[in-house]
Amino acid sequence: QPQLVESGGGLVRPGESLRLSCAVSGFTRYVAIGWFRQAPGKEREGLAIITSGGSTKYSNAAKGRFTISRDNTGNTAYLQMNSLKPEDTAVYYCAGVATHSSVVVWAQFNSGSWGQGTQVTVSS
Repeated sequence: QPQLVESGGGLVRPGESLRLSCAVSGFTRYVAIGWFRQAPGKEREGLAIITSGGSTKYSNAAKGRFTISRDNTGNTAYLQMNSLKPEDTAVYYCAGVATHSSVVVWAQFNSGSWGQGTQVTVSS
């Protein structure tokens, strides 16, 4: 049974950085990981995807400030967030979908496995 567990959220001031982690287990082999967030009253939005081969894709909301990565084992994925703004306040989720494709789209994660989320609050 696939399982994803996020950690690393917290309260930070505007301009600071935060790194989220996503512990991944239970996938049979190849898995693409995505990071998403949902702010109160807003729809969930995709931020970044990393494929099993290491290709990355970013949404406009994440481009330039956020970086997705994964360790060599593929068991942990990260989201490095820099220059955080109050509008980045949200619950952040990681999700996994079993695929070896180098092209992964946001909608594929709708049928994937999700973590429970970690709260990120950016406030002075």
